[in-house]
Amino acid sequence: MGEIADRLLGYMPGGKGHDIAYSEVRDLQVAAMNERLHEQVGKIKLVAMRAKDVDLNEIRSLEDVVPLLLPHTAYKSYPESFLVDERWDRMTKWLGTVTAHPTAGVDLDGVDGIDDWVARLERAGHFVSCSSGTTGKSAMLDASQADLDFASQDGVSAVEWGSSIRRGDGRAMAGSGGVVAYTPRNAAMGQALMGAFVDPNKPRPTNNVPPITIGSITRMIVLRKSIADGTAKPEEIAEYEAESAGRQQALDRARDAAVEEIITLRGERLYMTGMWASLYTLAEGVRARGYSGKDFHPENAIYLGGGLKRAQLPDNYREFVYDTFNLSPEFIYQMYGMQEINSSMPRCQKGGRYHVPPWVVAVPLNKEGDALVDFSEGEVEARAAFFDLSLDGRWGGVISGDRVHIDFSPCACGAKSPSIRDDIARYADLEGDDKIGCAGTVDAYVRGLS
Repeated sequence: MGEIADRLLGYMPGGKGHDIAYSEVRDLQVAAMNERLHEQVGKIKLVAMRAKDVDLNEIRSLEDVVPLLLPHTAYKSYPESFLVDERWDRMTKWLGTVTAHPTAGVDLDGVDGIDDWVARLERAGHFVSCSSGTTGKSAMLDASQADLDFASQDGVSAVEWGSSIRRGDGRAMAGSGGVVAYTPRNAAMGQALMGAFVDPNKPRPTNNVPPITIGSITRMIVLRKSIADGTAKPEEIAEYEAESAGRQQALDRARDAAVEEIITLRGERLYMTGMWASLYTLAEGVRARGYSGKDFHPENAIYLGGGLKRAQLPDNYREFVYDTFNLSPEFIYQMYGMQEINSSMPRCQKGGRYHVPPWVVAVPLNKEGDALVDFSEGEVEARAAFFDLSLDGRWGGVISGDRVHIDFSPCACGAKSPSIRDDIARYADLEGDDKIGCAGTVDAYVRGLS
């Protein structure tokens, strides 16, 4: 990663980085981003175009990196016709504009659909993750094997910093009865977490729900748009409705099986994970069968990632889940992260804030995403942007769609790292729209290159 970036990444084991004040790593972070610029400007075409456009050859301050931060929409800037028409050569060329490793050697002979295309990329060392696409076109993010390895190590270390869950606990795995879109990063991290915290000799939850692949997500998005513009064929709609009904039935069966499994395991120290909506549904099922917190082990643990994702739940949904499974604060791990970066920001126990490790540079921006806000004193409201120095497969700088309240001074928990209040919201949800100033320009660049 470069000598300076490696120094910052060296703070990962044991969460040592959260003991260091921002003032002590600020200059190192700037130097490390400059290091990454020189390493990758010749590899990532979009970064080279942005650097040329603003005549920037060196990153000497945090302000300098702002025009080089990519909007999260950059990873969904491919023309949709490339997918609809199955132009895998064009999709591969597009991916080559936003990845750090060449895509020219990918075998595209006889590709059978998008899932096969993704598999071909993986065989060539490109591990492509796909966002859920619930608000439109899916983002596609390339990662290297080094990225998957780092995310796995960082994920375990972050859990141990943010909770009392420990390697070697030998817990029993308890499923949520839900299913999320498969991504290589999530799969690698999930395996690492289970390897650290779960007893391999204890039974694993069963889930016969077909995985959500990039192909299934893309087909849903294409059909949704064709329905909107009136071009969808009746047989296409009928096939989609039948597939959706079948998946829902499978989810219902998986939920019922998960409820029975967790009741059977109620005397064990559990390791649970899931999204809020599926966990709440699981808790409802447990309560409906007459069980509650008094029936479960007092040292159960849970890994929580992600927000509500537009799920409509009662105001007390957190307390309902915690009380149902007898979860104590020290065994509840929560984190803030996003597919566009590779690192975890664990939530502390006392301050209730998400902490930013020193190899992730927090860049608080104005709502438009084109300038730093003044963060010299106390907590500030900002659009969240980050530069993840751990990333190898793509550029580390990204502008998110999140509104956050961030503070660069020490937290009430005693940690000295920058921290983000637990009230993160999407600008698109707050205002019904989200305009990032540089997004149109970046989109035009990528279309021109692809």
